[in-house]
Amino acid sequence: MSDRIEEIYKEHARSVYKFLLSLSHDADTAEELTQETFYRAVYSIDKYDGICKISVWLCQIAKHVWYQELRKRNRQTAQELTEDIPDSSTPEQSALLARDKLSLYKAIHTLSEPMREVVHMRLSGEFSFSEIGEVLGKSENWARTTFYRAKQKIMGVLSC
Repeated sequence: MSDRIEEIYKEHARSVYKFLLSLSHDADTAEELTQETFYRAVYSIDKYDGICKISVWLCQIAKHVWYQELRKRNRQTAQELTEDIPDSSTPEQSALLARDKLSLYKAIHTLSEPMREVVHMRLSGEFSFSEIGEVLGKSENWARTTFYRAKQKIMGVLSC
């Protein structure tokens, strides 16, 4: 059993890490939560029924781990989302860039699931469309279409 768990870890740790990175936007947090995900998976492996792919099951665990982390942090604020804005040449440009970035995050937040998750995975985690489809149990074409539709909705919200 130990060899099987090690094999699962080697095969899926990178995908779980990338998934958590797309949610957390922080490499250290993603690494820590990946370890927590596999810790929980080891202790609940007997509950895995094989209905979905093991990668999907692991990402479901990872999502729950991430939600627990968010509750622990009392959710991120809009200020935290804009801390990594690069310095501009003038204070006016910095203010405009911060406002635009905040508007983008607000627009993304208006999306329903799974569109919001696809956008976060694609933009923040640098997942390919095939990886997004695999993690979410859908096809690559579904991921592409969902991302395209999400972009259209975001553009509609931003143009208002």
